Amino acid sequence: MLHVVFAIPFAKENTLRFARAVLSLPDVQLTVLSQDPRERFPKEFLGQLRGFQQVADAMDADRLEAGARAVIKAHGSIDRLLGILEPLQEPLALVRERLRIRGMDSTSARNFRDKARMKELFAAHDIGCARHRLAGTAGEALEAARQIGYPLVVKPPAGAGAKATARCADDKELEVALAGAPPRPGREVLIEEFVQGREFSFDSVTLHGQHVFHNICCYYPTPLQVIENPWIQWCVVLPRDLAVPEFADIHRTGPRALSVLGMWTGMSHMEWFRRPDGSIAIGEVAARPPGAQFMTLMSYAHGVDMYRVFAELMVFETFTPAPRRFAVAAAYLRGQAGGREGVRIAGVRGVEALRAELGDSLVELRLPEKGATVSTSYEGDGYAIVRHPDTEFVTAAAQKIVKSLRVDVEA
Repeated sequence: MLHVVFAIPFAKENTLRFARAVLSLPDVQLTVLSQDPRERFPKEFLGQLRGFQQVADAMDADRLEAGARAVIKAHGSIDRLLGILEPLQEPLALVRERLRIRGMDSTSARNFRDKARMKELFAAHDIGCARHRLAGTAGEALEAARQIGYPLVVKPPAGAGAKATARCADDKELEVALAGAPPRPGREVLIEEFVQGREFSFDSVTLHGQHVFHNICCYYPTPLQVIENPWIQWCVVLPRDLAVPEFADIHRTGPRALSVLGMWTGMSHMEWFRRPDGSIAIGEVAARPPGAQFMTLMSYAHGVDMYRVFAELMVFETFTPAPRRFAVAAAYLRGQAGGREGVRIAGVRGVEALRAELGDSLVELRLPEKGATVSTSYEGDGYAIVRHPDTEFVTAAAQKIVKSLRVDVEA
């Protein structure tokens, strides 16, 4: 019987879905580490656990270690220590090393988490990425901007995707971006070329150092554009056929980049770009499963439960490939609040006409509830998922959804 400890800082449904997949495995018992109290977790979930340990800060390595030691004292040795949030990966790796638990080590975790370090490794191995520089003062940031050129983006070295990222077109905008969190030694900012071109994901599975699976999502438009424009409804398309010339270079570069960062066994999420000149550049890579319903989309594309695939990979270190049977797309619905906070949803228009037109190809529809507060997340207030053997069909369907469904807000 394997004893798995899952770090769940907050009792969010997405994280619980991964934990439930671990619970579904044979001969596995699960204990949860969380900074949320037991009362915030579903009773049926708690009833299946071997143990539950609350910690003061589930993102802190020392607090996590103390919690893990308490679990060991109460419930016995730990075979696996898991978590899916990006900020968790380095603390979890440190605790694994201290307690001699199998899994990713702290050096590899830091390679993924520290985006400046990541890009230095890519540059050293001739892997295309954005030009960049780490700045510890406003003066260094301005000097980096002159070397890199505008437009550029400013981000924390340990940011997650497009979150906490600002795009700057000139010195004035850069100074405004820096004023909110002035850089200093130990709290540097990453000044990075704004890579222009088509953006994609490369979501992968690595087992014992071997690349065994990948998925590609095509973004319409880019995540940064979505964050900058809260009214934009956006979509992603998972083409059915990935063995096309357009993706040949990322098939080669993606696994090599993961190897350079130290991926041994796990899932990862990579953002990459196709520049106007045809070259590719890797934006960032995270040593975790993708968010934004991508696991669900991959499940529809391959006809398997990717949450269980993740659980089997991380607990048993096994992976069973499944053919890609469908093209899939997701359209993300966003309340038209224009960036205003605290606005409530009044309703959704165009639902019945959409259902009638798309029929069985509309496999999942999560509509926002009337009266709910408009989400500040780029994932929005709801989503629609379309599945069909033909990629062109799902691409057109997703674009139709973002144009025809409207999430109205209260005045």
